[in-house]
Amino acid sequence: MYHNPVLLKQSVDDLVTNPDGIYVDCTFGGGGHSREIVSRLSEKGKLYGFDQDLDALKNNIDDPKFTLINQNFRFLENSLLMYGVSKVDGILADLGVSSHQFDAGERGFSTRSNAPLDMRMNVMQSLDAKKVINDYDEAALADIFYYYGELREARKLARDIVFHRKNKTIETTEDLKKLFSYLPPHKVNKFYAQLFQAIRIEVNQELDVLKEMLIQSYNVLKPGGRLVVISYHSLEDRLVKRFLKNGMFEGEPQRDIYGNYEKTFELVKSKAIIPDDKEIEENSRARSAKMRTGIKL
Repeated sequence: MYHNPVLLKQSVDDLVTNPDGIYVDCTFGGGGHSREIVSRLSEKGKLYGFDQDLDALKNNIDDPKFTLINQNFRFLENSLLMYGVSKVDGILADLGVSSHQFDAGERGFSTRSNAPLDMRMNVMQSLDAKKVINDYDEAALADIFYYYGELREARKLARDIVFHRKNKTIETTEDLKKLFSYLPPHKVNKFYAQLFQAIRIEVNQELDVLKEMLIQSYNVLKPGGRLVVISYHSLEDRLVKRFLKNGMFEGEPQRDIYGNYEKTFELVKSKAIIPDDKEIEENSRARSAKMRTGIKL
């Protein structure tokens, strides 16, 4: 399976409220969510899927109600306008890396495979993990590890990398992992997961792209339209939660003399929805998922 869709029923239940409506799946991937959305649409309904990964194009859905756009969802608004769409009824974004991208060892996303340092979701872009690790200066690397990987020892890690690359280019995931072979075994898995996450976020500019998508989602949603976002780590979830709460990513909104502020979304549920034990047992990658749904006011 290319990708096992997470929180499939819950997300599409929240998303599709009008079978005649226009919807967007920002992260098409294997098409699991999209197929479920299309199955709930009438002949008048329409779904636009976005995916920048060329591999995802092989999963295209042969249905007149569906159009697949080979584009990063940071270009959501302009891409829809090219199809004559200015307003939509709902937007779904299942963030992070697909199962296929993790399982394709040569892409360099997985900590389990020895592969070239790549980690590009869009293989056409020039920046990859090898350039980050070998070309970024020590301060930039430390910031990436600290802010994107939440690694407290970020400065030491950056120092170690800069020291080793003076003698030999760090080419592969194994080359990178060997630099930290001194770590105790019980810390290895979590450490590498955080390290690879940090590098991947930088390579794909994931947090900046997410912010752009959220802002554009508000612009293109009709009043009453729904934004459903499934995130997989606290950095993503924090941005989504704050944006749905007050339309901002940092700081506080301007309040009136009574302490009230103008809300942009109403939350369908105050707390994030998480997969149940059965789904996590069937799909281990669902264990960190959190889903939040907002209705545009």
